[in-house]
Amino acid sequence: MPEARDGLMLGLELGPMLTASAIFLAFLVFLFLGSLLLPGHKVEMSESGGAIRTFKLNGLALFVATLVIVGIGQAMGWFSLSVLYTHFIELLIVANVFSFGFAAWTYWRGRHAEGSPEGFWRGFAQGTALNPIWGGIDLKFFSYRPSLIGLALLNVSFAVEQFETYGHLTLAMVLYQVFTLLYVLNYFQFEKGMVHTWDIVSERFGLMLIWGDYVVVPFFYSIAGWWLVHATGQLAPAVAVLLVLLYLFGFWLFRGANQQKHRYRQDANSRIWGRPAESLDGRLLVSGFWGIGRHLNYTGEICVYFAFIFTVGFESWIPYLLPLWLTGLLWHRSRRDDRRCRAKYGELWERYVERVRFSMVPFIH
Repeated sequence: MPEARDGLMLGLELGPMLTASAIFLAFLVFLFLGSLLLPGHKVEMSESGGAIRTFKLNGLALFVATLVIVGIGQAMGWFSLSVLYTHFIELLIVANVFSFGFAAWTYWRGRHAEGSPEGFWRGFAQGTALNPIWGGIDLKFFSYRPSLIGLALLNVSFAVEQFETYGHLTLAMVLYQVFTLLYVLNYFQFEKGMVHTWDIVSERFGLMLIWGDYVVVPFFYSIAGWWLVHATGQLAPAVAVLLVLLYLFGFWLFRGANQQKHRYRQDANSRIWGRPAESLDGRLLVSGFWGIGRHLNYTGEICVYFAFIFTVGFESWIPYLLPLWLTGLLWHRSRRDDRRCRAKYGELWERYVERVRFSMVPFIH
């Protein structure tokens, strides 16, 4: 009898894990096939060694297709997206197992790549290959898709769970859904800018990036939505208006700064805030946001995430771990960016810092 009871308990425990594994695998396969088959504009990038990398920009079509398919399935009663909420812990476990396995595979596959870090741990954590390709897909560029689309689906599952449980959505939940869906939509709308980022251009693809994409972003960045499902507090309309303003300000700062830099890279004669773009020696932009602070795009992103979290109110401190962690992360990245740019530009960077004295907060930092 004890053996039978233990077997039954094992079966009950394996059921949710097998379900979560099937959901996770089906999700990745769907996104991978969609990345291959859906039409999209192709962008070519030259590597330092002369090789050409091609990126297919169909992330927006893939994101919209995912939402449409999930929406139809939910409306037709084929499934309930609340399954992601009820299997949240199991999905988190599966994502962790997958991340470590994926990192081990990429390490083994690129362990002899030129310039890869010495030693197993550094190679495993930092990555051995810059842009591993499999099935014609750049795996590093692809991984932002399950990361952000997974975040969006988890967030929507929280709204579905709340509606199915209580018969309505709270104002806080509605606001949170609008904020997060617009954030993900905007990323894919401007996916072209991603190919110029430090992560894609220079970071090797190892555990740190993989775990960040498949675990941290979808599961940690959705912590406010998870908390809102059964939150009892009410969000006052006046507070909601303030959160919208904070979100719009952060979005304007974050996206505006990145767009200015991208436009200048595409055309040095572009106009910023109605005036011809100004630069130092034609290399470092000092117009618009980039003439005020060196990393205001990071500041804008922090504002956006605080807007996400403030929808929860002050019932718990736990959701605030996200923006606090993100603030520390981006502050550290800003310092790393400064060191990298100082090494790259030398005296020109010193002139730039003298011209643009502030980093993330004008007149303070």
